[in-house]
Amino acid sequence: MTRATIVDGWRIEITFRDGVQRVISRAEIARVVASALVAAGAPSETSLSVILTDDEELAELNETHLGHDGPTDVISFPLLPPGAFPAHPGGAPAPVRDHAFALPPGARLHLGDIAVSMERAAAQAADGRGGQTSDVSWSTEQELRLLLTHGTLHLCGWDHAEPVEEAAMRSLERDLLGFVPD
Repeated sequence: MTRATIVDGWRIEITFRDGVQRVISRAEIARVVASALVAAGAPSETSLSVILTDDEELAELNETHLGHDGPTDVISFPLLPPGAFPAHPGGAPAPVRDHAFALPPGARLHLGDIAVSMERAAAQAADGRGGQTSDVSWSTEQELRLLLTHGTLHLCGWDHAEPVEEAAMRSLERDLLGFVPD
């Protein structure tokens, strides 16, 4: 079932696939996502979708869109170029705020979609393979908050392909989540 939540002007559509474990509330998911949107300087009055699903769907998305075999924990599908967000050490070039298309009156600009495998989040947490370094033992709730934050930052032009980008993104994730993985 999909339900939308408005937080600080952002419309966050949250979908739980059938049979998917629910470890935090929709309100908490929206709060975590909104915090990352604020930190990334995302335009207000926009929307995004969060889909909480399973390994099977993430494996299919991973292969179809990224050419990788097997499931992963989170995949983001940004619809705006990184330059649509403020410049930052996490990978975006100088701001480019001119969007290439016009929207109908009253329509929200859609930032993109985030898909999270709840199976991966639970397994990584239980096996001590969570956190930013894949060697943290913590709760599924904490792992999900990290994956939501991580996916949202990717929608907003953040990356971790280069060491400087990775350090900046990981630092922001720790600040937003208010904990430091051991």
